[in-house]
Amino acid sequence: MSIPAKIIELDIAIIGGGSSGMALATRLNGLSATVFEPKTAAERDCCWAFWAHPPQLKEFSQSIQGSWDRWRIIDHNDEIIHHSNQYRYTCLSAKKHLEHCETNLKKSTSLVRSPVENLVPKGNGGQFNANGQRYSAKTIYDSRPPTMGENSLRQHFLGWEISLKEPMENADIATLMDFRVDQSRGLHFIYVLPYSDRHLLVESTMISTHLEDKGWYRNAITGWLAEHNIQVKSQLREEYGVISMATEQPYNPEVNNIGANGGAVRLSSGYAFSTIQRQMAELAQSINAGQRNVPKPFSRLLMFMDKVFNRALNAQPDQGVSFFMATAKALNAEQFSLFMLGDAGFLEWVKVMQAMPKWPFIKSALSQIFSHD
Repeated sequence: MSIPAKIIELDIAIIGGGSSGMALATRLNGLSATVFEPKTAAERDCCWAFWAHPPQLKEFSQSIQGSWDRWRIIDHNDEIIHHSNQYRYTCLSAKKHLEHCETNLKKSTSLVRSPVENLVPKGNGGQFNANGQRYSAKTIYDSRPPTMGENSLRQHFLGWEISLKEPMENADIATLMDFRVDQSRGLHFIYVLPYSDRHLLVESTMISTHLEDKGWYRNAITGWLAEHNIQVKSQLREEYGVISMATEQPYNPEVNNIGANGGAVRLSSGYAFSTIQRQMAELAQSINAGQRNVPKPFSRLLMFMDKVFNRALNAQPDQGVSFFMATAKALNAEQFSLFMLGDAGFLEWVKVMQAMPKWPFIKSALSQIFSHD
């Protein structure tokens, strides 16, 4: 592939226009920046979920698909329902959110609809090709997904957004985990977000090291719908995703990495949107003040505890349901929200640890201490 002779000089290059790239780009004040993203917002459409407090509900109002002050986790023996006055479990349309971000980019920030190729890092920046041009950037922030290890623990899912023939019950409750499904291949649950009593997102989600054929997830969804006598009028869209629950190698470790590529995915749950927003707000504030280093998304203690949890889950996958049920049962709605957001304090951690089976987590903690991860 020939390298263009002309080099376009850039101050800041943001590789990837997803949640982290756009969160950073929209927060830069008076600085020249260029975002490189080959896909349109419609091509990146999916559900981004998080626990939102009132200011966030206002901030993201233009792209909210649904929001619930009650959510539940359920298995064959118990049902735990949380009701919060402070947080709402919220689902955003990635398409609507990214379109809103793109239309609100400042004049000093441009968007190039092209992938980045032939990146040669140099210091905080480097040179690369995009859209038939050669670019040189003083600072590069790369949000492309990290490379997943073949045997890494992963959260993988397939979901349908559907309309229903008849109204469904409990449309005011988000079902985060329904474990009353096949557990023979790993930790498996159904995730249900009712946007209304006739419109919902339902996903079959697995936490394991092995990905399933897409037909397997579809059959699980079909079976769950039939069991609950929910009749589909039409399927509006399908989404599929794989989220690493392990520390992975960045797409290019020689540049500044942000978002999931910078470790912003909560390893024990797969949630990332809130962390990414916070990390990018801190980074933008730092850049606007003249500093360009990427802040760490999580504390060392939180990373350690998440790795311990995942080691225990990997070692005893048949105990996974009890691990998650125990966590939900030990905490109230506000505490659970903070825990899932990665903002839990000492009290929340003590409650969770007291609720867990001790020996599997002691062994996992010792293994983690003596590991090189």
